[in-house]
Amino acid sequence: MTGLLAAAPVLAGLDPPYWVETLIKVGVVALLIPTTALILGIVFLFKVMSWMQSRLGPQEAGPKGLLQLLADGVKFIQKQDIVPDAADRFVFKVAPMVVLISTFLLYVIIPGSPNVVVESLDTGVFFALAMSSLSVIGILMAGWASANKYALMSGIRAAGQLIAYELPMVLAVVGVVIQAGTLNLNGIIAAQADFKIGPVPFPFFILTQAPMFLVFLAAAQAELTQPPFDMPVAESELVGGYQVEYSGFRFLFFFMGEFATAFAFAAIASVLFLGGWSIPFVTYDAADPNNFYHSWVFWLIGPAVLFTKIMLVSFLIFWFRFTYPRLREDQLQKICWKYLIPICLVWVSVTAIAKVVM
Repeated sequence: MTGLLAAAPVLAGLDPPYWVETLIKVGVVALLIPTTALILGIVFLFKVMSWMQSRLGPQEAGPKGLLQLLADGVKFIQKQDIVPDAADRFVFKVAPMVVLISTFLLYVIIPGSPNVVVESLDTGVFFALAMSSLSVIGILMAGWASANKYALMSGIRAAGQLIAYELPMVLAVVGVVIQAGTLNLNGIIAAQADFKIGPVPFPFFILTQAPMFLVFLAAAQAELTQPPFDMPVAESELVGGYQVEYSGFRFLFFFMGEFATAFAFAAIASVLFLGGWSIPFVTYDAADPNNFYHSWVFWLIGPAVLFTKIMLVSFLIFWFRFTYPRLREDQLQKICWKYLIPICLVWVSVTAIAKVVM
């Protein structure tokens, strides 16, 4: 272990030029988006859903059908890129990229360990919430530019839904920020690693912020337009919604954006409520360079710990998706305004009072 601890300063001492460092970061995040989309698609969309619904799932492409999603991606790339005659060509083509860029920016601030992060921002939580809201612009662009009434109705539905559910998502995060005393995601993880109520350690904020965790999951489900909040893409009503006129690699961009964003939301939930890369009951000391969390070995262990928590949260997200039927539009808005937001306001007040008293 001593040798591993000694290796950390050597690795940290590598100081490439700014442009090289930026290219490496962009390349890593660009690689993460399709990779994480593939992981969630294969594990949950194909295997877990088929298991829950007593179906076989894909079996032919690769061992046990594990390459089916990759084969589908190759198929989409080969398909013709069709643009409707009446569409606004530039907006129509750019819309999927806007959605994917919003997903790309979410990955910038997700920490895999104290040292494994693209950019550790002091306002990391604010940045994440702001970037997650950009996707609605791409969806509106796709709906309007398609020159299709179903796509336009879908874009309007999506705008109303995403804007509404951003409020409970923001409020769900406020309780964590109050408790941690920082907007930095690494700082929030460190606060959880050291959090105690009296002499009793509580390594995860989910123990004190359980209602906020459930609200965050519901809001994330709505932001992803996944069942039971999938009114913008309701096949029985809008024949696929804002994606209806898209084909080929542009449709693939929407697919990757949805599943990679689900991974990013699961990562943010893991950081905020489950301690991110921290290991329960292992002390974290930011000022001690010999602390285990700053060792070279934790550069590998940290992302693995975070990935495990992400998969647990992702299971909950997709479990809800496979279980509940689609809500009506009025039911969706009622849940947001009459239940989720009041719950958040009450719990924020309770957290603030407890923070002052304790």
